[in-house]
Order: sequence, then structure tokens, then C-alpha cells
Amino acid sequence: QVQLVESGGGLVQAGGSLRLSCAASGSIFSINTMAWYRQAPGQQRELVASITSDGSISYADSVKGRCTISRDRDNAKNTVYLQMNSLKPEDTAVYYCNAAGRSLRLLDFRSWGQGTQVTVSS
Repeated sequence: QVQLVESGGGLVQAGGSLRLSCAASGSIFSINTMAWYRQAPGQQRELVASITSDGSISYADSVKGRCTISRDRDNAKNTVYLQMNSLKPEDTAVYYCNAAGRSLRLLDFRSWGQGTQVTVSS
């Protein structure tokens, strides 16, 4: 079983910055992709950014130029970060970490974190 623990959400004024962190632990053989999703009230969950094990990165158009995703795999930390700058009220949402990979039993997994609230005031 793979667990994801997120941190770093909070309340910030428009134009401010936040850095989200997500650490994966458990029965992990390898993680191929780590990603951040968000879900605003009444909206569907949407992909914000993703990063693969070979360093390929993609961003939603709505956050390009304002967000940076990075990944720390030193010492099997399996941690992903999302640096968010120039935040806007429309960035307000619950942000979820997601990881996809293979377990120690060589079974594919896809896990979600519990979510962290980001609120941007105008």
C-alpha cells in the first residue's frame, strides 16, 4: 500500500505564493508519474501539473508560467513539490497529490493524497 501525505496549503492573498509538498511512502518499487490535481467547489477535479521519472513535465494552461513542479527522489524520498506564484482567486481549490507506479509486489498502483486546501483571497 502506498500513502501520500500533502502539506503546504493555506490562505494567501492574490499575488502571493505557496509551496505544496507531497511525500510518498509504503510499498514502493518505483514511481513513474507524480502529479498535482485540484478541485474547486462544484467543479471537476483537474490536472494542474505532472512530472515523470524521466523528467517530463506538463502543466495546465491555466497555471503555465506561474507554477513549477519538481521532484526529489534522493534517498527514495519520492517527494513532489508544486511552487505556485502569482496566485489568483480562481486558484482556490483543494489540491490533491497523485502517484502512479509499481509496488514492491510488482503490481501497478495509483494513489491519492487526502488533499490540502488552497484559498486565495482577492
